[in-house]
Amino acid sequence: MEKDFLNLIQKEFPIEKRPFETLAKKLGAKEEEVLDLYKRLKEDKIIRQTSAIFDTKSLGYKSSLVAFMVDDIEKAAEFINTHPGVSHNYERDNEYNLWFTIAVEPDSKLGLERTVEIMAKKVNAKDFIILPTKKMFKISVTLDVKGDRAKKEKLKKREKIKMDLEPLHFEMIKALQEDIEPVLEPFDKCVKELGIDYDTLQKEADRMQKAGIMRRFASILYHRRAGFKANAMVVWSVDEERAEEIGQRVAEFSAVSHCYLRPVYPNWPYPLFSMIHGKSKEEVEDVVKSIEKEINPKDYKYLYSTREFKKQRIKYFSPKFKEWERENG
Repeated sequence: MEKDFLNLIQKEFPIEKRPFETLAKKLGAKEEEVLDLYKRLKEDKIIRQTSAIFDTKSLGYKSSLVAFMVDDIEKAAEFINTHPGVSHNYERDNEYNLWFTIAVEPDSKLGLERTVEIMAKKVNAKDFIILPTKKMFKISVTLDVKGDRAKKEKLKKREKIKMDLEPLHFEMIKALQEDIEPVLEPFDKCVKELGIDYDTLQKEADRMQKAGIMRRFASILYHRRAGFKANAMVVWSVDEERAEEIGQRVAEFSAVSHCYLRPVYPNWPYPLFSMIHGKSKEEVEDVVKSIEKEINPKDYKYLYSTREFKKQRIKYFSPKFKEWERENG
């Protein structure tokens, strides 16, 4: 049941009064059994967090992947991690050795590029590249714990509804981005603080999801503790006129969790980025070889993560964004 449960909650965790009861019915188990399993997997650090996954761009934030070339990587990572918009920060085996994602608020006085420049100066970066998303083909970190997923999968395109955010939605965003407690009614605190009922919570969360503002409400795992001991950012040099078509094909591989088109630079000729997860380095490289045969790139490069300095979801609309700019801008 454990593997079925992990696969299930990575896709969707129900936003309702008794979510563990609903999950138990799907698994043919008892509510208490499923809650106990969830608690144990949290304590064993296999489940990292269960909360809403919001679309940064839809909330008006500007974001980018950034690569720094630094000497004192620990000191650099420590400062970069102070920014509340940095969600991921890794050491990777490349001359650009520090890779992080950063987002700045819609009303940021510094803006993204100036923020990155301040960071680069502060940590004495020898060089840096800013790599915003030009096109997103896939973003879905659902690790196949059972190992029964097909090698390739057709990507589903969802039609988005139009939605204007109202004050209630901003309060919901703040509440739903918090990790849930392992209790029978984990959304009880949320509905009480917002002064709404469960039907309203569920209906408005569903609307935000259909509008693309919230990608999903789900669990993310500690990759290595869940058995996925290797992950590589693989960057591909491909003809730019074919990059969109090639990106779509790369994204169809189940082991690919992220796939983006990004800018190229004279010293960085790789427009296509993919994140590939596997239970071993050999498994990752087998996937890469399959992709290589299918797309016939001009070149590609592995960027294995060797250290994780930060990985957490952004707390949107937090006062810490303005505090960081006041202290560093």
